[in-house]
Amino acid sequence: MIIDCHTHAWDYWPYEPQVPNPESHGTVEKLLWEMDQNGVDKAVIVCARLEHNQHNNDYIAQSVKKYPERLIQFADVDCSWTATYHAPGAADRLAEAAEKYQLKGYTQYLTDDYEWFESEEGLKFFEKTAELGLIVSLAFGAPWHAHVRKLAKRFPETIFIGHHMAGTRASERAPHPNFAEVLKSAEVSNIYLKMSGFAYVSQVDWEYPYSDTHWMVRKLYEHYGPERLCWASDYPPVLWSMTYKQSLEAFRTHCTFIPDKDKELILGRNMQRLLGV
Repeated sequence: MIIDCHTHAWDYWPYEPQVPNPESHGTVEKLLWEMDQNGVDKAVIVCARLEHNQHNNDYIAQSVKKYPERLIQFADVDCSWTATYHAPGAADRLAEAAEKYQLKGYTQYLTDDYEWFESEEGLKFFEKTAELGLIVSLAFGAPWHAHVRKLAKRFPETIFIGHHMAGTRASERAPHPNFAEVLKSAEVSNIYLKMSGFAYVSQVDWEYPYSDTHWMVRKLYEHYGPERLCWASDYPPVLWSMTYKQSLEAFRTHCTFIPDKDKELILGRNMQRLLGV
């Protein structure tokens, strides 16, 4: 089974410059077509209530009801572009979203308010996360790693999974202090990484198959092990750099240093276990 653990879908394209067909460019049906063409069984849709899409959680919830065997929703709960980002009442909003959308996980895109994790509101939020057994899908870079490690140790039963190799960048100069933070987080057993965003990690976003990232991917594999890495496409934003097929083959075909049995874990079995599907 192949599970794409990080995709998006919108009924109106949220980014500028605007595309010629904003009503269809990012729809769930286009995602499903790409999955069908490439043998991908299921996808986690990471909601993002960006411009034109304040209702994205509802759109994805309706889509999950329409395609329950193919899609899993991770709702946008107080992401950095929302008016409620790290505002009082976060735990109650999380509980409401979890019940309304029957969530297995949720996402937060962060800014630089690192102290929030240890605030009274932040701790209530993650206590509710642990109580509900939710997966935390986080967009965070190197400056957040120390804070995420501390939080993950405090809530050892909660899975924290970082988007797009969590701040890994091939452009960073030796001795790679930011990458060292990413590797250090592997010491905490409930921190996982999404093996996605090869174009973000690479120094040249169109230089498929992104060979300059491979030494870093190898290090992530060696530190986190095959059980805590999960493949993802980041469709449809990935189309700025490569096709859906290439987002799969950049890992499956070109990361030759990872054995096939471990690729099976990373391509789907790990997420299957985490999601209980």
